[in-house]
Amino acid sequence: MAGILVMAETRRGELRDVTLELIAAGRELKAAAGDRLVVAVAAADPSAFAAALGADGVDEVLAVTTPTEHFEPHVAQQALEALIAAERPALVLLAHSIDSLGFGPAVAARRNLGFASDVTALAWDDGPVAVRGAYGDKLRAELDFPGKDCTLLMLRAGSFPSTTRTGEAAPVRAVDVALEDARSAHVAFREPEGGDVDIAQAKFVLAIGRGVGDDAGKVAEFERLAERWGATLAVSRPLVDAGWVSAARQVGQSGKTVKPAVYVALGISGAVQHLAGMRTADTIIAVNTDPEAPIFGVAHYGAAADLFEVAEALQQQLG
Repeated sequence: MAGILVMAETRRGELRDVTLELIAAGRELKAAAGDRLVVAVAAADPSAFAAALGADGVDEVLAVTTPTEHFEPHVAQQALEALIAAERPALVLLAHSIDSLGFGPAVAARRNLGFASDVTALAWDDGPVAVRGAYGDKLRAELDFPGKDCTLLMLRAGSFPSTTRTGEAAPVRAVDVALEDARSAHVAFREPEGGDVDIAQAKFVLAIGRGVGDDAGKVAEFERLAERWGATLAVSRPLVDAGWVSAARQVGQSGKTVKPAVYVALGISGAVQHLAGMRTADTIIAVNTDPEAPIFGVAHYGAAADLFEVAEALQQQLG
């Protein structure tokens, strides 16, 4: 087929949002990769997801019926290997998630595919080019895969915009794949203990960085401002490294990826690692005393101003 194969991700009978991000990422490379984009869904009732997968750019949905209701890594591995052998895509896109990590790397190793995980950006230059962190996320690495007819990439959730659903069911083709029965029994879902906040779900984020200076007490002031403003407080890595804020609030390549409706960055210069975690926000507003700060390269609105003066003005406006 050539083209792109996206592996949809489901959980508890629902399509996970990251699937629409995978489709959007694939659509951007569709023309270069063979002008065909198909989405595969492996589930006990794959037809139930056809309408949800009716997204802009999807040419066809491949439905694989599994013998298990819940995710099993060896079942997903067998399904994906069979689909790659039958469809012969140039590029396979999976989520960089706990489920896909259970089978994606194994598929790449068994089939000798090009492979990269935790990918935050994509391009095409005579083949896929993947961007991800390197050297403890201090650098961005660009990876290509010469000599590989097929490459499997695992994309970090939140790093790509979501595609638009058409509201219509995409064309569905049932794919008969011989799959083993479950090797284990699903008992229950148990949610992990989270941090003090989940910034990835926030719609309005107020982020502060090194510009707040050396006074740890300033964090509490900005937290109160965020609360009054109806925002969620987030930070860049230096404040976490200083021990002032928990890692649950860190935005960036080594923290969390956020894409709120509004992202206000105060005193954040915009190192490449930080930009990787927030550049897909709908509206980015940046305040920094340095007019050449990289954050202004992605901001929709910006002010070369003192963050404390801006914060004081906001406090006054809020009364």
